[in-house]
Amino acid sequence: MKQYKNILVYAMVNLGDVLLTTSATALLRKAYPGAKITMMVRPVVREAVENNPLIDDVILFDYKAKQNSIGKMWSMVKKLKERNFDLAVSYDRKLRPAILCWLAGIPTRVGPEKVFDDVPSRVPWFYTHTIPIKHDLVTTLQAETYQEIIRGFIGTKGHEVPVMSYITEESRKKADELLKRLPRADKKIALCVKGTFELKTWPKEYFAEVVETLAKEYDAAFFVVGAPGDRPYSDEVIREIKDVQVVNYCGDTTLVDLAALISRVDLLITVDTGATHIAATTGVPMVVMYGCTSPDRWHPYNKNARVLTSRESCCPCHVPADGCSSNPKPACLWNVTPEMVLEQCHVLLCD
Repeated sequence: MKQYKNILVYAMVNLGDVLLTTSATALLRKAYPGAKITMMVRPVVREAVENNPLIDDVILFDYKAKQNSIGKMWSMVKKLKERNFDLAVSYDRKLRPAILCWLAGIPTRVGPEKVFDDVPSRVPWFYTHTIPIKHDLVTTLQAETYQEIIRGFIGTKGHEVPVMSYITEESRKKADELLKRLPRADKKIALCVKGTFELKTWPKEYFAEVVETLAKEYDAAFFVVGAPGDRPYSDEVIREIKDVQVVNYCGDTTLVDLAALISRVDLLITVDTGATHIAATTGVPMVVMYGCTSPDRWHPYNKNARVLTSRESCCPCHVPADGCSSNPKPACLWNVTPEMVLEQCHVLLCD
C-alpha cells in the first residue's frame, strides 16, 4: 500500500456531519499513522476539530457560494500548494473545494461517487479516485458512508466511532460553573429543543409535558442547551413549561464547553441536531426524537441513546414545513408522543 505523509481531508458540511466524518478520519489515521492530517472545514465547526486527537491541523474555508471571489479562491489555492499535500480526501462532494484541490495540484484526490443523494454530479471529474458507495444511503448510518470512502480507497475493513476534540480543563471549569447555577437536585436533565429546520423541531407543548411530568417524578434540575440563535425559541419553550424552573444556556457554551457540560448530566432529551452528535461522543444517556429525518441514517453513535420515530410513509423527506401535507401539525413530529419519550426517560433514569 502506498504511504502518504501529508493528507488533507475536507468536509464543508454542518456540525453533525463533520463529527461523523471523524470516524472515517480515524480509519485514515490507522492506515497512515505517521502522516500529518489536516482538515478543511467551515469556521462555525472549528471547535469540533481543533485540538482533536485525530487531526494535526485545521484550514478554515468560509465557503459562501455566491460570495467567494476569484481572489479569495486563488488565495486558498496558493495556501494549499504551499502545504504540499500528497493526498486529498473529500467527505462532501461539494464542487468548490474539489476544484481547489485540483488547481492546487494535489496528486491523489479521493472522493465518493455519492454521499448524500444519488443525483449525478460533475464533482468526480476532479478526483483521481472515485469510490463507489454500493449500500443504500437512506438505510445506512451516515458515518458508515463516510468510512466506506476510506475503506474503498485503502482496501481495508474495520469500523470506527466519531471523535470530539479534547475536553479542556477550561471547559470543565465552565461546565462546573454552569451546573452550580442550577437548583440543587439529585438529577440533572439537559434539553436541546430546536433543530436546524422546522421539521426537526419537536412541538413545544410536548417538551412542556415531558418536563412537567419528570419534575413530578424525580428530584431534577433542567436546562436547555443550543446555539446563540436558539435562545429566543428556547425561551418560548420554557414559557410553555408550568411550575418548573428551566435555565436557558443557549449561546453560553463553546462546542467543547457543551461536550463538557453534557458529559455531567444524567439525561439529555434532544431533537436530531449537531449537538446530539457532540453529546453522543460523551456516552451520556439520551433520548432523541426524529421528525422528517431517519434514525436509520442519523442515529447517534452512542449505546446509551434511545431514538424515537413514527416512521411515517412520507419520511425521510426534504420538503419545507409549509409544504408538508399534514401541516400545521406534521405527523412525523406530532406522532412521536410525550408518552413515548417519557417511557424511555424512565428506563434511562432508572438504569
